[in-house]
Amino acid sequence: MAEPTSRPARILPLIILSQFACTTIWFAGNAVLADLKRDWRLSDGSLGYVTSAVQIGFIIGTLIFAILAVADRFSPRKVFFVCALAGGGASMSVTLIAESFDGLLLLRCLTGFFLAGIYPVGMKIATGWFAEGLGRALGYIAGALVLGTALPHLLRALGTDLPWEYVIVSVSLLAVAGGTVMLLFVPDGPHLPAAAPFNPGALRAAFQAPGFRASAFGYFGHMWELYAFWAFAPLWLAAYVMHTNTSLNIPLWSFIIIAIGFFGCVIGGYLSTHFCSAKVAGVQLVISGLCCITSPIAFTLDPAFGLSFMLLWGITVIGDSPQFSALNAVTAPKAYVGSALTIANCIGFSITVVSIQLLSTLAEIVGPQYLFLALAPGPIFGLLALRPLLQNTRCPL
Repeated sequence: MAEPTSRPARILPLIILSQFACTTIWFAGNAVLADLKRDWRLSDGSLGYVTSAVQIGFIIGTLIFAILAVADRFSPRKVFFVCALAGGGASMSVTLIAESFDGLLLLRCLTGFFLAGIYPVGMKIATGWFAEGLGRALGYIAGALVLGTALPHLLRALGTDLPWEYVIVSVSLLAVAGGTVMLLFVPDGPHLPAAAPFNPGALRAAFQAPGFRASAFGYFGHMWELYAFWAFAPLWLAAYVMHTNTSLNIPLWSFIIIAIGFFGCVIGGYLSTHFCSAKVAGVQLVISGLCCITSPIAFTLDPAFGLSFMLLWGITVIGDSPQFSALNAVTAPKAYVGSALTIANCIGFSITVVSIQLLSTLAEIVGPQYLFLALAPGPIFGLLALRPLLQNTRCPL
């Protein structure tokens, strides 16, 4: 179907640009953690805590924003702008504290809190402009999150001789710029939906719907794997370099492995216009699940194969994400769509905290080549949960 002529061609690129710029603060702490461990004398287990702090902040923020209906009571693009300023400020404040791990965790938690007014709200802004082709648009927007998440690793790779504060300040200013672009150049769309008030009682009603239950549980399996893989890919690479006696720029390859997921999101979005979204998500779950299971073998391969393996995993570990977002929206009970999506989002990100902390603990017990085996239950569970939608001849989307 042709896109509406009333929508300026600049809208989607600007939303993508803004989402990319603002989500760079998400993994900024991870990108400079090696420097912080050296300068602040942090423990090896600090990676899990720093990553989880952002996730916990995002969970709290998502719930509060939903309960208060912030993006419904105020213009979404203004909410996006304010949260970009606040998130950038919280991120940059890390450079002002004096070797305080507790302060670092608090500021990363605040960063995650304000990201709840950026990533989900950016999705809402997109729905206001895309009455048709939303699945494809969400593919690009999820891809922007991927690139934003990966960028701090690239900045660290390009500025190896520069202080770690360079990375933090750069992404914080970029977030402010992204929020400004959204405020000034992306007006509220003509199809902007007014979500129903958040209803905690929607939990039971939502999960009584078979389609939503299948989609949401598939999403939960996906989330068990995703952020833990992103968080620990640099650690895996560092161990791989030592094991294979290879010379690699680890921050650069961390960027590439995460950023290549952009193509998984975009290609998946286009495929969803020809195939059922559940099938697109299912295929990517199968591939990423096989990567989890075979990761110890990949650890022994020479770089041409080992790095190709990680690139394939980087594509498929995130490529199903926009498909689950679309499926959750379509299969949720119509009276509780907003609440159901909020609940699914909060449960999904809560699961990431568990898997990240599990890998953080295992990293001190088992060899790094076996670390990602602990992620395999996620895609396996997600695939089993998705079976009702895969077997349904009338795909919901």
